[in-house]
Amino acid sequence: MNHLKLSALNLVPIREGHDDKDAIDDMVTLAQNLESLDYNRYWIAEHHNAPNLVSSATSLLIQHTLEHTSKIRVGSGGIMLPNHAPLVVAEQFGTMATLFPNRLDLGLGRAPGTDMMTASALRRDQHNGVYDFPEEVEQLATYFGPANKQAYVRAYPAVDKNVPLYILGSSTDSAHLAARKGLPYVFAGHFAPQQMKEAMHIYKELFEPSDVLNEPYMIVCLNAIVADTDEQAHYLATTQAQVMVSITRGKMQPVQPPTDNLGGLLTPRELELAKQRMNQSLIGSEATVKQKLKAFIAEYGEFDELMAISYVYDQDAQLESYRKLKNVITNLND
Repeated sequence: MNHLKLSALNLVPIREGHDDKDAIDDMVTLAQNLESLDYNRYWIAEHHNAPNLVSSATSLLIQHTLEHTSKIRVGSGGIMLPNHAPLVVAEQFGTMATLFPNRLDLGLGRAPGTDMMTASALRRDQHNGVYDFPEEVEQLATYFGPANKQAYVRAYPAVDKNVPLYILGSSTDSAHLAARKGLPYVFAGHFAPQQMKEAMHIYKELFEPSDVLNEPYMIVCLNAIVADTDEQAHYLATTQAQVMVSITRGKMQPVQPPTDNLGGLLTPRELELAKQRMNQSLIGSEATVKQKLKAFIAEYGEFDELMAISYVYDQDAQLESYRKLKNVITNLND
């Protein structure tokens, strides 16, 4: 079995009773704690017009996190290219790579990360952003490459910085693109697991070696909550269930405390969907999560890195969950 690496994704959510600044401070504190636990990388998402998330200016949050950590890799999970001119992305990440060499990742997504009205306001001149995604990924690779392979317009100081690119996705389309370009692939199993097995298979089977990679590099993002007991983990996970239902209702409420009365807060249909999502998550004690991870690998195939996202209301409990998850991965690798 592959030696599995462990990383984390943060959407920078606001907890109930907290504000924007609290969410950013929590983001930094978590990064520092995960660095002390030897997590491999820490990625920050991009979302717009979401009152419960503070991840609209992703590159600023990445720089802020880099400034307050010393060794953990920090990156985007991801920059949604339809919202941005590739030149500007390259300039921003080239500048950060200059300030923080060998610590920066650039994960790239093809969805706008918001509703269509907001997407239009973000990048009014770019109506075909999703369809231009493969070309724009290539532009970014060129901007970060050597000067002798570039045209007149260059993204200084990105030239020769070789910031690593990662293709993010939740469908088979992204798997084909990552395989064709020989880039690392990150699947969003935490919110869209439906095509995960097929996408992972396509990426591995169709992968073409490149200057970046000789063989596929697969990162899987999953919801994970680990506690002393299965019961405690499932209690903490009622926060995750409320987050998911809030999204489906279009309410985008802050992260809620856990509850003993989940059935009283959700409709029967919502409760069933929440249970399905929890079954697709790594929730339980260390022993349970280890077995779930083994079962996942048996069903979906081996991968290189687990990227965990953990919706836990209490910060100490969240950190303890990440600490226990690290124990699980360490034991799995032994």
